[in-house]
Amino acid sequence: MAAKSDFTLPFVISAGIHIGVLVIIALGVDFSDKPKPQPQVSAPAMKAVMVDQRLVAQHVEKLKAEKRELARKEKARQDELERQVTQARQKRESEQAQIKKLEIERKLKEIETKNAVAAAKAAQLKQKQEKEKAQQAEKVRKQKEKEREASEKAAKKAEVKRKQEEAAAKKAADDRKRKADAERKRKEEAERKRKAEERERQLQEQMMQDALAEEHTALSQTRNKQVMSEVQRYTSMIRATIQRQLVVNESMRGKSCRIFIRLANDGFVTGTKILSGDSVVCRATKVAINKAGRLPVSSEPDVYDKLKEINLTVQPEFN
Repeated sequence: MAAKSDFTLPFVISAGIHIGVLVIIALGVDFSDKPKPQPQVSAPAMKAVMVDQRLVAQHVEKLKAEKRELARKEKARQDELERQVTQARQKRESEQAQIKKLEIERKLKEIETKNAVAAAKAAQLKQKQEKEKAQQAEKVRKQKEKEREASEKAAKKAEVKRKQEEAAAKKAADDRKRKADAERKRKEEAERKRKAEERERQLQEQMMQDALAEEHTALSQTRNKQVMSEVQRYTSMIRATIQRQLVVNESMRGKSCRIFIRLANDGFVTGTKILSGDSVVCRATKVAINKAGRLPVSSEPDVYDKLKEINLTVQPEFN
């Protein structure tokens, strides 16, 4: 508004000057019927008008420059206000964040305090429990000590009784010995005759037993060979059953796994344990055994007895 006023006043002055010039020119005009020569505007007057117009233009440019400067200052002021507002907002946000941080820290300290109190209570409870446990242990120790003393007392009493019984038994034995000596001498002759007859009988029985033992040994060796042959056959069948269920790949080529297998009398697998070998092959072997579920076993007890717990080496086969 102030800029508009500054512009209006020079304009009014300039307009007044122009009007004055026109009035002066008009006063010099003759309005009679006879036409008179028009007075010529002097060079100084024209020059004055041109100077005034130039001053007005300069003043207008000055006013525009001042207006621009005012606009620049106003913008700078507005920018400063916005900066101050932004700075105040940031400061307020920072203060709010600090307050929030302090609140979080306060809550954390409250939690730490609660945890410390809980830990203290737990430590007190643990100390109380340990004290009670120690008291109970001491009570048990004292009870065991009493039992030990009672046991030692009973043992001493039993030892006295045993010695008394041994003495009585020794006396009775001596009496029996004296009687037995007489009886022994009587029987010795009869016994000598009986032993002679017994030696003859035992000699004959020994000869018969030796013959039977030789026959039994021969039969046992034959049966052992049969059993081992059956064990080998069933071991091969077990390995073949596992091989059929074994999923192989090229990474297993040339590798093996040694595994312990426990079998029920119907062939059901009750337990396995990896002994050694490649981890991939061993894992696949356990999967194959679990998939098979039951493995071949003999119904003959002596063959099954050698198959119920076996160590088996499994090596993947490739076509």
